[in-house]
Amino acid sequence: MSEGHEHRCPVDPGSTKFSGLGSVVDELCQTNVRLVQKVCHHGNDQALPSKTAVIGIMEDLRATLFPGYFGISRLDMCSIGYHVGSLLDKVLRDLQVQVLRSLCFVCAGESEGKCTECSKKALDIASDFLERLPGIQKLLARDVDAAYRGDPAATSPDETIFCYPGIVALANYRVAHELYELGVPLIPRMITEHAHSVTGIDIHPGAEIGESLFIDHGTGIVIGETCVIGGNVSIYQGVTLGAKSFPMDESGMRMKRLPRHPIVEDDVIIYGGTRILGRVTIGKGSVIGGNVWLTESVPPGSRVLQSGVRFEQFQDGEGI
Repeated sequence: MSEGHEHRCPVDPGSTKFSGLGSVVDELCQTNVRLVQKVCHHGNDQALPSKTAVIGIMEDLRATLFPGYFGISRLDMCSIGYHVGSLLDKVLRDLQVQVLRSLCFVCAGESEGKCTECSKKALDIASDFLERLPGIQKLLARDVDAAYRGDPAATSPDETIFCYPGIVALANYRVAHELYELGVPLIPRMITEHAHSVTGIDIHPGAEIGESLFIDHGTGIVIGETCVIGGNVSIYQGVTLGAKSFPMDESGMRMKRLPRHPIVEDDVIIYGGTRILGRVTIGKGSVIGGNVWLTESVPPGSRVLQSGVRFEQFQDGEGI
């Protein structure tokens, strides 16, 4: 062996001194058996929805809804039809598979696990969803226009499409909302939570949001499941449209799907850091200032501001 070179013995996999490995494996496998039984109830061997595949579908849809901005960038009037058609054909097939997996996961399944009704339903849902895409695109076009008009820093509508987290979150939400309305389990939430992880904007797919929503900055915004938001609304960073309380049923479980989030009417502005909680109504044309805590309804045209700041001067730490 040459001088200056340290001799290193290869690790012998059989020389591990951890004698408890077998018991750990057994315990994990017992837990996995219960999880697999949950997934494969009644003999159904359908795989779970794939998060990677769902995100891929959303990216294909983004390239369809904003052709030329995402995906292939060099398009012209002759090629755009082929491009969009090819993407939608792929989306239809991929979405059908993931919807089938989500339906089979939550349904009781058939005794033989064939899940034939789920297969037909998945194709119907995927087809119905594609028919809704033109409407989604029109709503997103208005959201883009609202972002351009609402932000003096925006140099063009194109910049809002390329760069603004609010448009990313709204594109994911508007796709997820239609799937939610079509009764698809799991996948709508996967789509909005992906946008949440990327943008910091948390919009539940069950929320009802009108046209021309402007989300400025966006970080920390939370919009709950039963929120209803009208048209031409502006929401700034850190705003929560949340629930004030969660009623329990007789078994002590939180009751699901109860209307518990705010209703925001048309032409409302909600500035940063504000919390609006409970099934309250913010009347048309109202302005809610920053850092307001609001748990009561306000009539149309209201101006709601936090208490004024008191300024005092202290010397040498006095009064602190």
